Amino acid sequence: MSERTLNRGEVLEISAYRLDKRRLRGHFARAARTYDAAAVLQREVADRALARLDAIRHRPRSVLDAGCGTGYALRALARRFKGARVTGVDVAQAMLVEARRQAGWFKARPYVCGDIEALPFPDAGFDMVFSNLALQWCEPERAMGEFLRVLGPGGLLMFTTFGPDTLRELRAAWRAADPGGVHVHAFFDMHDLGDALLRVGFAEPVMDVERFTLTYADVAGVLRDLHGIGAHNAARGATRALTGKRRFARFREAYEQLAQGGRIPATYEVVHGHAWAPTSPHPGDRATVAIPLDQIGRRR
Repeated sequence: MSERTLNRGEVLEISAYRLDKRRLRGHFARAARTYDAAAVLQREVADRALARLDAIRHRPRSVLDAGCGTGYALRALARRFKGARVTGVDVAQAMLVEARRQAGWFKARPYVCGDIEALPFPDAGFDMVFSNLALQWCEPERAMGEFLRVLGPGGLLMFTTFGPDTLRELRAAWRAADPGGVHVHAFFDMHDLGDALLRVGFAEPVMDVERFTLTYADVAGVLRDLHGIGAHNAARGATRALTGKRRFARFREAYEQLAQGGRIPATYEVVHGHAWAPTSPHPGDRATVAIPLDQIGRRR
């Protein structure tokens, strides 16, 4: 795979990405029973991330699924790494209740309610951290610092998150209907995430991007799926007033103009990344991140 080397970047500007954690927790708690019916993309991305483990020689004895939701990836990790201690952590207690309900014979596995920006685990307690589509709900550099803290020397971090092209159609439609409103929260770029991994102390991070487009019969279908997984707008500057009928009609009309072949599109940019905890407490001064050349400076 072609790669290029990046030097350490500037500190992530997070003010435009700050989330209201109380609202976020409430959104996911209310979505616990509807999540799996709507989480088609989330399962597909989890499967693809898990498949990448085939090319990585790592046999952890302890694994943390950070942002485990209803436990889909956690159960897959337990099947893959038989005998390993697999722990799930999620910010919404109701998600963990649903994970236990679905667990079957995995019920003995520990599920912990906690924020991945402040993990309730001791230092160096895991050989691997896996996180599927959870970092977009965090200040990623803070969460990455926590991932590094709970990983032992030589431990593996594998994660996915959403990039800035995610829901671009939804964002454009709301911008046309309500130019001053904040209806879709922002997502970090792959390059910023790679630099953040280096700053907190991870070694040899590798990043790449996939794009998916889901299509729907109507705009209501897009919104129904987003609400079903708890993906409401939780940005601190989010528009909180009720959307009037006329404004919503403008939004729907603007979104319908983006239809492709009579179907309503919803684009998702998925960032894949993995990196290693250093084997010594003092990694070398030179740090690099590998990113496929065909992803540099290009939007598809």
